[in-house]
Amino acid sequence: MRTLRAERPAGRDPAPSRLAYRAQRLYLTPLFRLFLRTGLPAGAALLLGMALFSDVERRQSMADWVDEIQRSVQNRPEFMVHAMVIEGASAELTQDIREILPVDFPVSSFDLDLPVMQKSVAGLDPVAAAALQIVTGGVLQVSVVERLPLVVWRERDGIELLDGDGFRVTAVAARVDRPDLPLIAGEGANQAVPEALAIMAAAGPVRPRLRGLTRVGNRRWDLVLDRDQRILLPESDPIPALEQVLALDRAQDILARDIVHVDMRNPVRPTILLAAPATGELRHIRDIEQTRASQ
Repeated sequence: MRTLRAERPAGRDPAPSRLAYRAQRLYLTPLFRLFLRTGLPAGAALLLGMALFSDVERRQSMADWVDEIQRSVQNRPEFMVHAMVIEGASAELTQDIREILPVDFPVSSFDLDLPVMQKSVAGLDPVAAAALQIVTGGVLQVSVVERLPLVVWRERDGIELLDGDGFRVTAVAARVDRPDLPLIAGEGANQAVPEALAIMAAAGPVRPRLRGLTRVGNRRWDLVLDRDQRILLPESDPIPALEQVLALDRAQDILARDIVHVDMRNPVRPTILLAAPATGELRHIRDIEQTRASQ
């Protein structure tokens, strides 16, 4: 009778050894496969890099090689800037811009720090806004919006031109340098330029006689006319008070008389200060009237 157990063929046992079995099981682990595919090459590259860059001369040689490649790319013709064009600026402002942007052309566009250059141009007093860009043809285009001077401001330190918002445009040596612009004076006048312009626009009939506006106590305005006449305006709502004086002048022609000022600081109770000769004449007339009344 034959036995049912199969006989093992002669030769090498096909079953893996214990070490091979454990190695196969370890390889089937996802983390181990990730280490073999990523971690091991990265580690080898790191070790190789450390070995290469451990030598000072080798590091310097590598840095010089990188710099040379970078320069060769940056200095290509398509990246070169050959000229600068300034738009929207007067001749004087154009000269100031060229002085603060001393660019030696031709220069690579990679060597131009446009944000810093834009900040420098925008920092000039006459410049309201500035934009810099490199346009086709290798041209650095500087576009500016220049402040428009609207008033002359006389202060302790000198005479300056201001725009409609009170920003400084430039300084002038004397008032006669800009006789076409209205004059404002006093401390803090530059902070109330829009109100000053509105008052001047409302001056209307007396505009030809207007010499300027004086800021008083950094609170209110005095409107100064020729013949040293003044209209003292209130701190709030100065334009209605000025219109009230102009209406009175149209009706009674008071500004043509010998008066020093019209005080409108209290619009409910306006007062008029006469000049000394007019005051003496008025007293003389009153004395005559009282003498006649007593007779």
